[in-house]
Amino acid sequence: MTTPGFLPTHVVPGGGMPAWETPDPGRPTVPLDPLLPVQLLELRGDWGHVLCANGWSAWVDGRLLVAVPRDPPPAGPSDATADPRPLLARAERALARYRAAVEERAAGSLDGETFTARTRGLRLGVVVDGDAVWLYDAEHGRWVYGEGVRETVYTTDEEPRQPAAQDPFHAPTQVVTPDGP
Repeated sequence: MTTPGFLPTHVVPGGGMPAWETPDPGRPTVPLDPLLPVQLLELRGDWGHVLCANGWSAWVDGRLLVAVPRDPPPAGPSDATADPRPLLARAERALARYRAAVEERAAGSLDGETFTARTRGLRLGVVVDGDAVWLYDAEHGRWVYGEGVRETVYTTDEEPRQPAAQDPFHAPTQVVTPDGP
């Protein structure tokens, strides 16, 4: 039986994973099956509170969960023309702000509350692999991919613009339980 409104955000890694009743290693429970779809409800440090399709919940090592990718929006004609240099400059400024806050915190001149306030809302993402780069554009809530001087939208923080049920090339995802889909 699937819980109404259940929408998986992650799956359990291929080898399965141990689970706990509470975020306490002394209270183990039944391990989760490999590739089980779960919804991440809460993070507390490395602990992740997950909800399973049948309504059962547990605490797991949230670092090991595999995120379920969302479909990127359809590419528009202007998506492949953006110059990545302004986004790289914004990423450099954001990283410099974060680094400055970390340096002040490490030196003891910034308390934890002020550090949290100063870094709140700061979002940065950069992955460079040879000539390929993935940059998080916090201003537009999207990841872009580039190779050299052109970038294209890879995925966004938004829900897909066209519902999967109306997309003739993409069948909707179903959670299958012993009772059926």
